[in-house]
Amino acid sequence: MSKIKKIVLGVFTAIMITISVGFQSDFFEIAKQIDIYTTLFKELNMYYVDEINPAKLTNNAVNHMLENLDPYTRYYDEHGVEDARIESAGEFGGIGVVTKFNNNTLTVREILKNSPAEVAQIKPGDKILKINEILVKDFDEKGVSALLNGLPNTQVTLQIERQNKNLELTLTRKKMDVNPVPYFTMLDTEVGYISFTIFNEKATEEVKKAFLELKDQGMKKLIIDVRSNPGGLLMEAVKISNFFIPKDKIVVTTKAKVEKWSETFKTREEPLDLEIPVAILVNNRSASASEILAGSLQDYDRAVIIGERSFGKGLVQKHLPLSYGTQMKITISKYYTPSGRCIQELDYTNRDDKGNIPKFSDSGREKLKTEKGRTVYGGGGILPDIEINKVSTTKTTETLLNSDAFFNYVTNYFYKNASITSPSKFNLNNEEYNALKNYLSNHQNDFETKTETEFKKAKELAISEKLDGNLTANYSLLLKEIQTEKLKELDKNKEEILNELTEEIVKRYYYTEGVYQQKAAFDKTIMKAVSVLNNTKEYNSILKN
Repeated sequence: MSKIKKIVLGVFTAIMITISVGFQSDFFEIAKQIDIYTTLFKELNMYYVDEINPAKLTNNAVNHMLENLDPYTRYYDEHGVEDARIESAGEFGGIGVVTKFNNNTLTVREILKNSPAEVAQIKPGDKILKINEILVKDFDEKGVSALLNGLPNTQVTLQIERQNKNLELTLTRKKMDVNPVPYFTMLDTEVGYISFTIFNEKATEEVKKAFLELKDQGMKKLIIDVRSNPGGLLMEAVKISNFFIPKDKIVVTTKAKVEKWSETFKTREEPLDLEIPVAILVNNRSASASEILAGSLQDYDRAVIIGERSFGKGLVQKHLPLSYGTQMKITISKYYTPSGRCIQELDYTNRDDKGNIPKFSDSGREKLKTEKGRTVYGGGGILPDIEINKVSTTKTTETLLNSDAFFNYVTNYFYKNASITSPSKFNLNNEEYNALKNYLSNHQNDFETKTETEFKKAKELAISEKLDGNLTANYSLLLKEIQTEKLKELDKNKEEILNELTEEIVKRYYYTEGVYQQKAAFDKTIMKAVSVLNNTKEYNSILKN
């Protein structure tokens, strides 16, 4: 045997031994940890002073383990798998409400258009006390949801509290289909606008329908609004991208640890239009499939992206069957745009000791090139070609927008005003902002910041340790000062708060369709997109840089 062959054989043997040792080491470690858990579980079951619930204990252990990975990897017990099967099979029925369960109270937050809830005249703000003969307060959030939903054409009777009055309503469930395109229109004689809220199984069909109808109305330029669109079905993103780029072009690539799950998705059809100027609107809640659509069209220099940097959700999940009818949804790969940009922003694998999650962009964003040679940046999310700068949302504003106080203010507004003007004419001003602040000053407990919560806990602790003394008077003064500063802090996000307030009020009267109708008339990002599309020189200069 020649010397070269001996060297090659030696290197190959060394590599195989290393792989084998590594594999055996990994296998041993997994077997060791499983054995530790099994032994511990048996000892607990045999010797713990009280009876334990094995299923509950396992669920808690598994869910806690998965929490340390990412928010998308989840375990489903037998009941959870069955719920998912019914929904995916199209046998799911509902009444068409979005609810919030808090402090054993189930509150209706939103009514879907053309739903049983709309027919029965259920209103946002209604509190559901009983579902059939079952008291809501006796259940948790998951259990309550299961009681509301069921097979289409079955009935459910609700006892509702509305404005301190009790009502009983019987509704017939129906299959709920969410229209991914709640509104589209011509903004001027040439610019068409499509609002696009989710990539569900109807997305391609509805976007195409809107596009063709707008073309019939004379559309020569197009805005697609995927702001706050959380994504959905991958293939819908590929098909919609295909409307504007040629056949056999790469739209997205997934890269996985397991080679067979690494895939490249290409366009398969002839496009609808290769020439029409396109602007895509994104914000920090545009995620997943929205980022695939925006990123692919940006990489092919086919659209101008306008708005804020997108969310950066580039993780792909797959459902895997487990023993005894259980199931796991597991993150298996990451999304990459045609230029090679990784969409994922949060690096869940490398949390620090305090649980903080770093961002891939923290270490510097990778420079890549579009088809025409423009520079784009990887490392998380889609960076727009034109950024619409806005004041950062403060923690206090976040607390307000998610609070009962904000929701209740809108509910009160709804009952005080039997109607409002059409969405295309409705726009709030400083007077309404000041009215909101006055309401908040009188409903502080429904809008509580973390500072207030911790401050109240400190007082309770002081009382329990007999350290309160003369604390009460000083505590009240300090709490009042905190609440005064809290209201002042809101002024930093006055415009954002007014926009959110406008949206919530319009939704009460005109549903999601009305929200986008109002945006089409007043939204600054849409106005900027119209300006760019109508300025051919500016549009072309962006795509040729």
